[in-house]
Amino acid sequence: MRIYRKRSGDGEGLRVFLSLLLALALAIVPLPEWATDARPDWLALMVIYWSLALPRKFGIGSAWTAGLALDALTGTLLGQHALGLSLIAFISLKFHLRIRVFPIWQQTMTVFMMLAINQFVLFWVDGLAGAAGMPPTRWLPVVTGTLLWPLIAQLLGAVRSRRRGA
Repeated sequence: MRIYRKRSGDGEGLRVFLSLLLALALAIVPLPEWATDARPDWLALMVIYWSLALPRKFGIGSAWTAGLALDALTGTLLGQHALGLSLIAFISLKFHLRIRVFPIWQQTMTVFMMLAINQFVLFWVDGLAGAAGMPPTRWLPVVTGTLLWPLIAQLLGAVRSRRRGA
C-alpha cells in the first residue's frame, strides 16, 4: 500500500501566478503625480525572485509571457518589456546558484545591475522606435526597486517557507 504525501512544491505555481498578477496590478495602479516616475518595476522584481527561487519551474518563457502581458496593459511597444524581462530571467537562471548564496547586500547589488540592464533594454527599444529624450527620472525605478529588493526577497521567502511547513 502506498501512502501519497503532498509534495512541498505543490501550489508553487499558483503562488507564482498570483504574485505576477499582483505585480501587474501594481504596475498599472494610479499613483500621485510625484510618485509616478519612481514606481518600482514590480514585475521585474518578481521575475528575478522566481527565477532565483524556482529555476526549474519559472523560466525565460514565463518571463516573456509576463512581459507581453505588461506591454498589453501599459500600451507600450509589444515585446519591449518581454525582451527586457526574458533577458534578466536568463541572467538570473544562468547564475542562480551563485546569486542565491550571496549575502543580501550582494544580492541587492546584483538585482541593481539586472534592473539597470532591463531599463537599458527599454531605453534602447524606445530609441529604436523613435521615442525622443531621456529624462533623468527614467532611472528612478532601478533605484526604488533596488531599495525594495531585501523586503521583497524576505517577504516572498517567508511566504514560501510558511507554505512548505504547513
